[in-house]
Amino acid sequence: MEQDKPFKVSIIVAAYNSQDTIEECLKSILAQHYPADFFEVIVMDGGSKDSTVKLSQKFPIKVVSIRLNAPAAYNYAMKIAAYPVLGFIDADAKVEVEWLNKVTPHLADPKVAGVSGSIETWNAENPWAKSIGYELKNRYSRIGKYTGRIATMNLLLKKGVIEEAGGWDEQLPSQYDTDLGFRISAKGYRIAYEPSAVCYHFNRPTLKAYYRQQLQYGKNTLKLYFKHGRLAKGDEITDVGMNIQPVLLLAIVASFLLGIVPALRLLWAASGLILLATTVYFIYSAVKIAVKFHDSTALRLFVLYFVRSVAWFVGAVTTTMRYLSRRGK
Repeated sequence: MEQDKPFKVSIIVAAYNSQDTIEECLKSILAQHYPADFFEVIVMDGGSKDSTVKLSQKFPIKVVSIRLNAPAAYNYAMKIAAYPVLGFIDADAKVEVEWLNKVTPHLADPKVAGVSGSIETWNAENPWAKSIGYELKNRYSRIGKYTGRIATMNLLLKKGVIEEAGGWDEQLPSQYDTDLGFRISAKGYRIAYEPSAVCYHFNRPTLKAYYRQQLQYGKNTLKLYFKHGRLAKGDEITDVGMNIQPVLLLAIVASFLLGIVPALRLLWAASGLILLATTVYFIYSAVKIAVKFHDSTALRLFVLYFVRSVAWFVGAVTTTMRYLSRRGK
């Protein structure tokens, strides 16, 4: 069922120390070929120490500066948003001018809770960022017409459905979108995927920055799987192969440490075999994506896979130690 008028949308941008990208992000939103009186923009700043707020205030939008993590900021923004459809665009992303026109028609279906567009790399001149972008594109290419969850990088959701599902989980500083998508799906809704609506994301340009990002994911992924055990089986975006990589790293480390005991010295061989198998798998995955996109730059994914696995492993161990520490007290 189609409606006569465009949907009214409140677009929310969660930002923190985003001075390098916030202007281009907001320019892209305000440049939408969409009736100006049918959408508003709200920047939720988490207490930036740079020029994010000052730069945002140059635009005809609402700017709220309050020290909250992203899901808490989204819950806050829902209360002040004027319209029944909420748009979520990351502060390090920008969207093409027809983005709203391409995604909003899907919302006419009452069973569609939201809709997302596809992802391209904003800073493709950087080889690390470009490689990360290829991996994201490969994962998103597995999505069909609908999905159970998708990142808030570029996403529309009906406010009423978010409220029905219980809002955003403020205890998950990351992976909150996966959690909400799971709960929305449990209510019988689905999220549409519109690949022609393009979002450009500024991917991490260095291994250090990528490690820090993935470390946070590792810390919160374990919390997410404790909450929704079925998600550990993987889906089209994060498959089971990604989920078992930190487990393989744990097996390598555990086998090596146990092998220090003379009676268990054979475990060193097991540790080496697991490391070899993991290396071969990473090389195969990187080559496969490089061939798919006809670009040898993607071979850098071999290194990025190791960095991600280590980050997820360290994050999971950190979360586990904190949990055991709290239980001990």
